[in-house]
Amino acid sequence: MRLATAANEAYTASLAVSELLGCKQCGGGRGQDEELGIRIPRPLGHGPSRFIPEKEILQVGSEDAQMHTLFADSFAALGRLDNITLVMVFHPQYLESFLKTQHYLLQMDGPLPLHYRHYIGIMAAARHQCSYLVNLHVNDFLHVGGDPKWLNGLENAPQKLQNLGELNKVLAHRPWLITKEHIEGLLKAEEHSWSLAELVHAVVLLTHYHSLASFTFGCGISPEIHCDGGHTFRPPSVSNYCFCDITNGNHSVDEMQVNSAGNVSVSDSFFEVEALMEKMRQLQECRDEEEASQEEMASRFEIEKRESMFVFSSDDEEATPARDVSRHFEDTSYGYKDFSRHGMHVPTFRVQDYCWEDHGYSLVNRLYPDVGQLIDEKFHIAYNLTYNTMAMHKDVDTSMLRRAIWNYIHCMFGIRYDDYDYGEINQLLDRSFKVYIKTVVCTPEKVTKRMYDSFWRQFKHSEKVHVNLLLIEARMQAELLYALRAITRYMT
Repeated sequence: MRLATAANEAYTASLAVSELLGCKQCGGGRGQDEELGIRIPRPLGHGPSRFIPEKEILQVGSEDAQMHTLFADSFAALGRLDNITLVMVFHPQYLESFLKTQHYLLQMDGPLPLHYRHYIGIMAAARHQCSYLVNLHVNDFLHVGGDPKWLNGLENAPQKLQNLGELNKVLAHRPWLITKEHIEGLLKAEEHSWSLAELVHAVVLLTHYHSLASFTFGCGISPEIHCDGGHTFRPPSVSNYCFCDITNGNHSVDEMQVNSAGNVSVSDSFFEVEALMEKMRQLQECRDEEEASQEEMASRFEIEKRESMFVFSSDDEEATPARDVSRHFEDTSYGYKDFSRHGMHVPTFRVQDYCWEDHGYSLVNRLYPDVGQLIDEKFHIAYNLTYNTMAMHKDVDTSMLRRAIWNYIHCMFGIRYDDYDYGEINQLLDRSFKVYIKTVVCTPEKVTKRMYDSFWRQFKHSEKVHVNLLLIEARMQAELLYALRAITRYMT
């Protein structure tokens, strides 16, 4: 019954939004209210994403019962359908797991009180200047009874949460530097101490929202119309076509300008796909014919790790976070630095010595029951998700490509798989794709539409969203591995 009610409310809300977006040129109902002196907001964005045409997102699952159920569940749990959900709808199997995990972390029984959970989400999102997530959780924090004074800055929050700031900072930007001393400092802070169970809950929340910030920027998520930055009261400045063309994603003028400036022909993009598939075929043949030695595999990892340090965007520059976001964390100058920059040597993290499946999963489940299972399911869905397609091609085995993406992200964090040939990465991932991956994972606040458009130009938007799911789950697992290993070392 609750789902039916939620679905009806969601449908009613969508009708209200549709009516709100009507325009005079196509017979919408804006004119009468404006004549009455009522200021009606207009969305600044063109749908849930700045990178993906709205019409493509709206076409997904429009008559799919599973989608309606997922939307109803999300609306019932959160009281809203946020734009992250609307973009993730390209991949319903993952979305279902994501919503279930997030609901458990934020609303079900657990070591931390509800307002702490949302405040930790604010702290984590703020590290990447993700005002979209910060604003969502500011509202949720107040809704569950959080003290508004805490929102004036981290220094106004309890000392216990302030103490978490250092772990948040290192985990977000340089997780390989986390040690058991960080853990000990939180667990032995006298009256401001964290319990082990509370700390594991906090670590999972931090990694979840660091990664979700990557998805938000990586997919160009727009603020909802009722949120800060999501609307304006100024009239649209449009010529030659209807305002509704914009809200429906039909921005023909803009797209013509972008396409003419891009100098990338359809045939060039087509050959990129063909070349990638040929490389996959050749690599598979090489695998079947010969296997590299352990020494050679280790050498290739070190080469790839060093090369990843020199992958950066031409847009790479220091960004100064806005005051309304930066007040939620300390040390605003602290950011991502490459794993081994300036001769600093950090030992390689060998998955054979500490991995999620054998160590992290059981530790999380022991201290925060059921969460390990939910996270593990989400990891597996993202890693194994496939429709056996690549752009216009069908019946394609993409496992080699998915593994290269996942392992490249872990390589950037210094994490090595002994059984993987890192020479495959340079064969499968070109420079523009590496730039996009590194930016989304390490400095997501610097992602641009140009970066999004420049990789896999012949691939569908749904495939690029799939890439982002791989990126955020690989990042979350990398952060968890470093944090949970430090907790394990403290416990032993």
